[in-house]
Amino acid sequence: MIALEVTSMKQFMNHLLVADTFEPFLLEEAVVSTGCTFTVDGHVNREFYGDSEDAPAPSLDFRPWGELKGLCFDLIKGRRTPLFFRFVLHLMPEKAAALLEKENCGVESSQVRALVLNIRYDGSKAVITTGTAYHTFLLSKEADAIWDRAVRQYLSGKGISYEEL
Repeated sequence: MIALEVTSMKQFMNHLLVADTFEPFLLEEAVVSTGCTFTVDGHVNREFYGDSEDAPAPSLDFRPWGELKGLCFDLIKGRRTPLFFRFVLHLMPEKAAALLEKENCGVESSQVRALVLNIRYDGSKAVITTGTAYHTFLLSKEADAIWDRAVRQYLSGKGISYEEL
């Protein structure tokens, strides 16, 4: 697990809420505190879709970030800066499996529940924290190290400036 402080908020917010930078992610949860606090639960409600063709893929527990970022943008935009926000994003399962396989991870991708990004803004700065969720306890931290490295490379490749905490 690593913590990265964003050094250019305007640039980062454009990447987060406007550009397609975070499209490979699913939204678990969003909390935005402005004049009141809004919480978005990204869990898919399968009952809502029934047998509909527009139902999300059965392998997805959460909605894609690209489908919900506009809503989050609408909650944040305005003349005043939010008091707080937090986004919990998961790398799409097929991308997570591909990353771990590409890096020859000693941990089976089926044992990794999610590769997670926590984005937290406290009113003055944003911090991105990585995390790895497993289906069971594992001694190996190899998947964590691979994910930490991949996030650093991804952010740098997208031109998102940060300092490691």
